[in-house]
Amino acid sequence: MRLLRYLGPRLFVALATLLGVATMVFFALRFIPGGYADMVLGPFATPEARAAIAERYGLAAPLHLQYLRWLAALLQGDFGVSLVTRQSVAAEILRRAPATVQLASMSLALAFLIGYPLGVLAGTGQDGGRARGALGRLVGALGASVPDFVLGSVFVFVFSVWSLGLTVGGYVPLTQDPTTNLRAMLLPAVTLGVFGIALVLRTTRDAVLRVMTEDHITAAVARGEPPWRIVRRHVLRNAAIPVVTVASTYFGYLLGGAVVVEVLFSIPGVGLFTYTALENRDYAIVQAGVLIAAALFITINILADLAYVLIDPRIGSRRAAR
Repeated sequence: MRLLRYLGPRLFVALATLLGVATMVFFALRFIPGGYADMVLGPFATPEARAAIAERYGLAAPLHLQYLRWLAALLQGDFGVSLVTRQSVAAEILRRAPATVQLASMSLALAFLIGYPLGVLAGTGQDGGRARGALGRLVGALGASVPDFVLGSVFVFVFSVWSLGLTVGGYVPLTQDPTTNLRAMLLPAVTLGVFGIALVLRTTRDAVLRVMTEDHITAAVARGEPPWRIVRRHVLRNAAIPVVTVASTYFGYLLGGAVVVEVLFSIPGVGLFTYTALENRDYAIVQAGVLIAAALFITINILADLAYVLIDPRIGSRRAAR
């Protein structure tokens, strides 16, 4: 019962947010200059030809009727049919989802495996603590200040001229050829992961520094506990909540489709698919891509809320009591 009281308001807000996203993306697409008929027929098509295209693809009905039909289909799990390929949108997205999930997972793994230990090192220690803090600030500032497309463009240039064992493009599924897949996916994963490393590092460092000033840490030091035990038993768990928050937000952003990186490295994921559909005014695909990205982002944040309760049960008790 307590868990239901804790999750109930979040689920209501999530559904309301998804409805808002669905409404905004549907109408925003229709007001972009150049509709589907323009993409198919070109700018010099006759009004009769445009009307025929609109009638053929169900775009002639008033917008509010199109919107209500789309919502009714969504409630039945039907994302519609691509205007270009005439294939099921859900099937097309599912076919491309593994590439995006792999890219997001590799980027998040890099962010945690590098950023978390560096953040803990930068936030702890007596001797050399100041030097480690300065290093953490430097790495965090550099990683956060370099845009994905700039770093990715540098990688594309360097590794197109000198391969160095990695490839630009040439994606194949992981199950088909793991070695070739990893050679093609490492550069885009690093491109996305650099910002994640900076984000996790800075968040972990700040959280650890805050915990290190608390009274129970001072008491543990006074008892003569070794530094490694203090960090493991008292610091890491208490500093975990802001790190979980940042990691969930970052992972939701990645799963939503790192469009720029997928386009830059020709990764056939959901981001590249949605970008191409937007260029072609393939409304059903763009609507589904944006809505799924929003749903993933919201779901990950709800799971992060549950993780808070597992890390510190007092959080769930306090929020449920409100």
